[in-house]
Amino acid sequence: MSDPNTLASDLRVVIGRLVRRFRAERRDISLAQITVLGRLDRDGLSGVSAIAAAERVRPQSVASTVAALEQAGLVSRRPDPGDGRRVVIELTPAGHEALAADRRRRDVWLADAIARDLTAAERRVLAEAAALLRRLADG
Repeated sequence: MSDPNTLASDLRVVIGRLVRRFRAERRDISLAQITVLGRLDRDGLSGVSAIAAAERVRPQSVASTVAALEQAGLVSRRPDPGDGRRVVIELTPAGHEALAADRRRRDVWLADAIARDLTAAERRVLAEAAALLRRLADG
């Protein structure tokens, strides 16, 4: 059985490499922009402050990202239905498509790598590992 400290270090390194590889597959949109689009996709209508708090970044950073996304037609602003003094941000149809395209591109890269580089037995092990990693992330 592997030492938990060694395994933790190995996982940190390999997950970091995978994250960098996923970022390399990103084409026309920044990490900050995809983060905001993803947050809006998961949570629905949201304000800048709520997005910033959820992502643990400064509201000013989110505000500038939202401005760029709005200029690109990927999000829109409108009055908060519950409080007309506030403004909420929502994904536009173009924003949904940009997010879906980004996810597809990264999924295709990973699926191709799995099919090309792993045996059927290794794919089964990877499926088990994914379930364990999900449990760790949710715990």
